Amino acid sequence: MIEVRRSEDRGPADHGWLQSRHTFSFANYYDPKYMGISALRVINDDRVAPGKGFAIHSHQDMEIISYVKHGIIEHKDSMGNIEKLPMGEFQLMSAGSGVTHSEYNPSLSDQLVFLQIWIQPSVYGIKPGYQQKRFGDVQGLQLIASPDARNGSLLIHQDASLYQLRLEYGQSATHSLDSGRIAYVHVVSGDLSINGEQLKAGDGATIKAVDVIELTSGNNTEALLFDLPQAIDR
Repeated sequence: MIEVRRSEDRGPADHGWLQSRHTFSFANYYDPKYMGISALRVINDDRVAPGKGFAIHSHQDMEIISYVKHGIIEHKDSMGNIEKLPMGEFQLMSAGSGVTHSEYNPSLSDQLVFLQIWIQPSVYGIKPGYQQKRFGDVQGLQLIASPDARNGSLLIHQDASLYQLRLEYGQSATHSLDSGRIAYVHVVSGDLSINGEQLKAGDGATIKAVDVIELTSGNNTEALLFDLPQAIDR
């Protein structure tokens, strides 16, 4: 079964300096039909004006992933990390027992565009952690985060795996979905066919009760694929 979430149906937010689209209920946007998929709680498609950003604020017990589509994030946190996250890199911050941080667009001329992703952890109160990595322009599916940090992926504190998908026009890839698992695909750019269902940039799809996910590019395509447990304790 495939359930498509169209880009234009996502929840909008306009804060002046921040324009966002929420795949799932977040802040002032609430839709009881879209509260998250399994441990995946947030996918925010954020656009931050030049010189603006998120002032110091706190998080606890959440795995927070940022992926820059355009521009640079300037990151500072209470763990002592002062980093710049450029286009194409992934950041994973495990908030654990508690962390404060800020995220800014340091450019005075260019907009920052990035995905903010929250995944609910399976363990609570752990020591906060920070990871950042560029994985390169690998074609097909590339493992980005996993619960055992296998194959050089980032460590995530949940029985979940995140893959980056890159396909040129007409290329295909497959992903096997084990029994009792559920997947969510978010299209970052281009066009993508998922088991014959057509998606465009900003669209997403929940996939379950299938053995193999067939992914075919209708244009140069980038997407994120989340392999998740079917149910978790909220």
